[in-house]
Amino acid sequence: MEHLQININDFDDELSPFDGIDHTLTWKDEPLLKVRRLNKKYGSGCMLCESEHGMSEKVNRCPNCATVWAMRNVSFDLYPGEILGIVGESGSGKSTLVKSLYFDEVVDQGEAYLQAYEKQDTNIFELSNQQKRFVRNHLMGMVYQNPLLGLRMNVSSSGNIAEKLLAADHRHVGFMRARASELLNQVEIPISRMDEAPKRFSGGMQQRVQISKALANRPPLLLLDEVTTGLDLSVQAKVLDLIRRLQRQLGVAMLVVSHDLGVIRMLADRTMVMRNGRVIEQGMTDQILEDPQHAYTQLLVHSLL
Repeated sequence: MEHLQININDFDDELSPFDGIDHTLTWKDEPLLKVRRLNKKYGSGCMLCESEHGMSEKVNRCPNCATVWAMRNVSFDLYPGEILGIVGESGSGKSTLVKSLYFDEVVDQGEAYLQAYEKQDTNIFELSNQQKRFVRNHLMGMVYQNPLLGLRMNVSSSGNIAEKLLAADHRHVGFMRARASELLNQVEIPISRMDEAPKRFSGGMQQRVQISKALANRPPLLLLDEVTTGLDLSVQAKVLDLIRRLQRQLGVAMLVVSHDLGVIRMLADRTMVMRNGRVIEQGMTDQILEDPQHAYTQLLVHSLL
């Protein structure tokens, strides 16, 4: 089977809602996303912390120069249609990771390769700003913990989705209205409220509008950063059920960031545990939760019990 290559010139024709490529059938055993040795630091660094073994994994702040390492040699693969959970305490680097992949943060070192991009052998962190916008608007969707970062609160829900479509060069008003209607219906937002601004919605509804916006251009990769934090338990359950249902229906691969192992247990096929900017353990979710190997992971799992 030939690899799919998406070119920026291939988006002239409008697609009907939810038409597109079944990404689960495209790349088989090849990773959709390859990430290798990502580093992100806040500070100048020094000989001590720049050294491979200069700092203990128990700390992420250099005792010599006070540089904070948000990510330290982070590597992993994500396969088409897979949900990879990223878990860790506050300050572990998990949110910095997904924001870096979405180009909200600038990495200091490292590589990431996206199979859906036309130049599959190109490190996406080395792309031009125009190329990064293409990847961000066509091939990725992002759902932030704080809806204020992902939505324009004074613009209608349909207008928020139209904004994402416009960024991917769609111009047909009828198509954008139909797409917004289909997406909002898919996330259980009443169509009668599609022209209301998200500021009038509950927290759970705002997150669902964010999800629909992130899926507007049918990206093969969805990034979710603590999407249930701050929501009531009943609302959390509805949002998690929605995410799992959409993943089954659309075959989209997901990176799901959470400090809550209950969320990871429900959603993730595989799990990666981060601490102080480092990946300390990764594997199948059942294995991580039932037979954790690292002492920190064991502590996390025992805290859930």
